[in-house]
Amino acid sequence: MTLHIQKDPAAVSQELAEWITAYIESILSKKDRFTWVLTGGSSPKALYDLLAGAPYSSRIAWEKLHFFWGDERAVPFDDDRNNAKMTYEHLLNKVPVAASQVHVMRTDIDPDKAAAEYEQVLRTYFTGEGQSFDLVLSGMGDDGHTLSLFPGTAVVHEKKAWVSAFYLAPQQMFRITLTAPIVNRAARVAFLAFGAAKAHALYEVLEGKYNPDLYPSQVIQPSSGELHWFTDNDGAALLGR
Repeated sequence: MTLHIQKDPAAVSQELAEWITAYIESILSKKDRFTWVLTGGSSPKALYDLLAGAPYSSRIAWEKLHFFWGDERAVPFDDDRNNAKMTYEHLLNKVPVAASQVHVMRTDIDPDKAAAEYEQVLRTYFTGEGQSFDLVLSGMGDDGHTLSLFPGTAVVHEKKAWVSAFYLAPQQMFRITLTAPIVNRAARVAFLAFGAAKAHALYEVLEGKYNPDLYPSQVIQPSSGELHWFTDNDGAALLGR
């Protein structure tokens, strides 16, 4: 695991934008496509805005990128809580990527059917073994959740399915999510988690006892890939660094 600490959220986003861009350039010098799992929420908005503008946008061969999502709330695309909607507004509407290479988790059909459909999409890209995505970008909630792997939910312990849907009672909505088995086969996983509100969970996930029922982000441990955490001084305040 590699920990990246910057002074504030703006500096974190700047470092991550350069890190992602350089990584894309490196991978595309060796092969003709780059598979990237995007994350929702508010934390990556500044990052996406940076990537959509100079100098990063012109360095990235967008026509070779294939996009996926780590999770989605089962709300309509025009709902502000929809992760895909946010990502289109801050990134995808501003860059020249083919629609056929952007794979949204559908929210206009039954969530279980949407999860099964998404898994079939993934299986057109990846086999049952070996590396999956080139990059999984994920966030972490104040409660230690990542993707839609929330404390105390059964999906945290999923071993077979790559995509799962379930009803999250506290939020009174269905969630659709990638699971640890497919994410942990990624070449690189990058967590973006900054701010004082993340400090306790970040400490528990990185330095506390292994208890994924309380801190589900702990289940994300790439089997043969790299794990990176990007945070700021406030987020890292409790870490013994």
